[in-house]
Amino acid sequence: MRLAVIPARGGSKRIPHKNIKNFCGKPIIAYSIEVAIQSGLFDKVIVTTDSSEIAQVAEQYGAEIPFMRPQELSDDFTGTVPVIAHAIRAMQELCYDVKEACCIYATAPFIQVTDLQKGFKLLSEYQADYAFACTSFPFPIQRAIKLSEQNAVSMFSPEYEQTRSQDLIEAYHDAGQFYWGIAEAFCKLKPLFTGNSRAVVLPRTRVQDIDTLEDWDRAEWLYRSMSRD
Repeated sequence: MRLAVIPARGGSKRIPHKNIKNFCGKPIIAYSIEVAIQSGLFDKVIVTTDSSEIAQVAEQYGAEIPFMRPQELSDDFTGTVPVIAHAIRAMQELCYDVKEACCIYATAPFIQVTDLQKGFKLLSEYQADYAFACTSFPFPIQRAIKLSEQNAVSMFSPEYEQTRSQDLIEAYHDAGQFYWGIAEAFCKLKPLFTGNSRAVVLPRTRVQDIDTLEDWDRAEWLYRSMSRD
């Protein structure tokens, strides 16, 4: 079976109730649940959470909560892969034969069905461990600078100071939306970013990390702007 897993723990500190906070008219987790269901790619769409409040909201929008996430996997230091591995094993204990799983973040309102479809196609065609969404940096990372405590400037890579921008290799970063993977890769805790992963490249206009209230406001502004087009 193919499984969509939406991790959504309670206790967010920087944005209280982040995973169920109202985003342009509905709880932000609803966007991830609805797109997963609309894609038709999954046999089940589940939410892994330690919060009964989040579980209730998730069920209202069509997700299933077959188990509650244990506290040892619900702190600020637990990574994504162990959480998905736990969800896969929990479903296997419930007699579901999980072949592929897709982690979809609860705060990914810009995710689209076509992106999930592209990711699954890459996973299958290349027999990859993982396939995920990424986007390009808007500025050459080779020209990045750092500041001292006194705001003195130095370059991370001074050897590229005089290199033309068009001669620098373009760099990409994780879009923070979804990670397709084969169940074995998740359960063996294989790292996400290796030569056996494939990337779905998204336009920067559809990527926004939401870690702070400033990020949240910008994401809502961007979403409303896109909705008017």
